[in-house]
Amino acid sequence: MARRMSRLRLLALVAALPFALWLFVPVLSDGAPLQSRIEEKRAQIEEKKDRERVLTTTIEGYSDRIDTLQGDITSLQDRQVRIETDLSAKRAELDRIQEELRQERIRLVRLRARLAESRTILSQRLVELYKADKPDAVTVILESDGFADLLERTEFMQRVSEQDKRIIDRVRAAKQEAVAVEQRLDTLEQRQREVTAIVERRHQEVVEVKDGLIERRQQFADVRATKSNALVSVRTDRHSLEDHLASLEREQAKIAARLAGSGTSSGGPIRQGSGRFIWPVNGTFTSPFGTRWGRLHAGIDIAVPNGTALRAADAGTVAIAGWTGGYGNYTCINHGSGISTCYGHQSSIGVSVGSNVDQGQVIGYSGNTGNSTGPHLHFEVRINGSPVDPMGYL
Repeated sequence: MARRMSRLRLLALVAALPFALWLFVPVLSDGAPLQSRIEEKRAQIEEKKDRERVLTTTIEGYSDRIDTLQGDITSLQDRQVRIETDLSAKRAELDRIQEELRQERIRLVRLRARLAESRTILSQRLVELYKADKPDAVTVILESDGFADLLERTEFMQRVSEQDKRIIDRVRAAKQEAVAVEQRLDTLEQRQREVTAIVERRHQEVVEVKDGLIERRQQFADVRATKSNALVSVRTDRHSLEDHLASLEREQAKIAARLAGSGTSSGGPIRQGSGRFIWPVNGTFTSPFGTRWGRLHAGIDIAVPNGTALRAADAGTVAIAGWTGGYGNYTCINHGSGISTCYGHQSSIGVSVGSNVDQGQVIGYSGNTGNSTGPHLHFEVRINGSPVDPMGYL
């Protein structure tokens, strides 16, 4: 009879086993895909970080190009100032030449009038000389009424001769001066043409320089816009992924807390590691020590329900017990020889600074204070204040 009852119990156990496994399947199937998604998001964030580093290098290249463009713009501006200064000087010179030309043309008109007048007088005098016989000295002497008349006739002839000479000299001088003025006019007109051509070239250079400045400034604006867009895009993508990851980690922490069970607020049995310290709490290991997202995660994370008792990893003296920035409620115990352990994100602290604690003694309770994605313990090991991987001591 007893053997038959034993067989019945065995059959019932075998029959209940699939049902029990079926109860646990959702938990396992929920946990495995969620962890996979977390790892996937972490990989995507690392990929974004790699792309951000590449973009940083590209942006540095953009910055160098912007510096080069700014140098070109400064050079073009200096050149524009020099050309405009030269252009102003050439325009002033052209104004002077044009004024000289105007004065010389007026003078030439007057000289030509004088020359025409002198030529008219000379022509009339030549006609008179041609019509009248030129008296010789004997005729003048014989026809003179005495010595006084002779002197008057001689002086008159001399004056006539001198007047004819002045007329001829006047015509000659007027002609020479007119020729000289015409030569100066030719020179000034040639210089005017040269300066006009120079002014035109300088003006064209100024136009080209201004066009170059406009083009360079547009390139500067385009590169700056490209740089800004690249930075905004990569930062937006990374922040979106980090927000999603934080959401997944909060969900993971909740699942881990549920898996840990509601009856473990006492912390459960002490878990002895293979190293010097005991585990401060029994729970699900969710995050290792090391660099992630560009900063150091200075400890390990162990997911447990809110209010789970935390135990001292080893005996020592409490050095820190209170709110500490992103750690929230934070306790550090000095174990001697420069070795300390620290416990972050506690809901409440059960010890005070200076108190001595034994290994395994409850020092506080887990929580979600500070910068935290869900109820868990952030556990650190520090050597002379510097964080090291706790797994080497547990």
